[in-house]
Amino acid sequence: MSRILTGIQSSNIPHLGNILGAVQPAVQLSHDKANHAIYFIADLHSLTSQRDAAARRESVHAVAATWLAFGLDTQRNILFRQSSVPEVCELTWYLSCFMSFQRLQLAHSFKDKSENGADVNTGLFTYPVLMAADILLYDTNVVPVGKDQKQHIEFTRDLAERINHYYQKEIFVVPEHRIDEEVMVVPGTDGRKMSKSYNNFINIFLPEKELKKVVMSIETDSTPLEAPKDPDTNNVFAIYRLLATPEQTADMRSKFLAGNYGYGHAKTALFELILETYHTQREAYHNFMNDRSLLESELKKGENKAREIALPVLGRVREVMGF
Repeated sequence: MSRILTGIQSSNIPHLGNILGAVQPAVQLSHDKANHAIYFIADLHSLTSQRDAAARRESVHAVAATWLAFGLDTQRNILFRQSSVPEVCELTWYLSCFMSFQRLQLAHSFKDKSENGADVNTGLFTYPVLMAADILLYDTNVVPVGKDQKQHIEFTRDLAERINHYYQKEIFVVPEHRIDEEVMVVPGTDGRKMSKSYNNFINIFLPEKELKKVVMSIETDSTPLEAPKDPDTNNVFAIYRLLATPEQTADMRSKFLAGNYGYGHAKTALFELILETYHTQREAYHNFMNDRSLLESELKKGENKAREIALPVLGRVREVMGF
């Protein structure tokens, strides 16, 4: 059985792009009995850019509520708040003493942000070491990542191999990365990739009136109602087809091509499809957000399971390093 670890950004409520591209595939993975999955909400990492305490706590709850609402199997797998396992900070220090300054300077994320005038704090500089600690603390076998995170896994592997070699002992499991070459790209309301930074996202958990307003704001061209329209260049259709059945998709395509079908009709159909598709998840999400004690109970359960794995690993490190 492979242990798979995934870090989840604690950046407010996951939007439709996050749900289609990350949440649903990961939840499906959690039901595969061949895997043991660990999902942590990376609230420590968020401190490099988010300083507001209340906003951070709210974001952690929103992320946890989303994953639970979509059916993450927390009986077999683990969901927890990163900062609830403080051993990761201790391991970060040990790892940092084996990580060269020059190597960290080569980190793509650090170079990109420093060259673009971002707030380059020490936390941002040492981010890859904390990420390595996140992975190594749980004897992780596989880390699914995007292409932009591959370098961080290489740093992690290098640290694990270096320390294992130095102490002539298999202290750490050396993880492998898994890159999904077909990561779903979900268009936003303006046609660009859906992203909070572009403010073009669809929050499926909004009240119905607010959600409809967002969907109706999707940008379209000025083709008249009666004229045929090209579905393959239309943003509403591009989002609709990601949620619809083949029959629903074919039906909307034919309406676009036939004419006398306006973009308002298509947007209304998309809005209704979102409500229909995510009715259960919307209800579950709000139940969790309205019962924070239940939400915290789930996170506490995950924390306890995570620490059962982390403490023996940290114990191995302490022993060989003389602490």
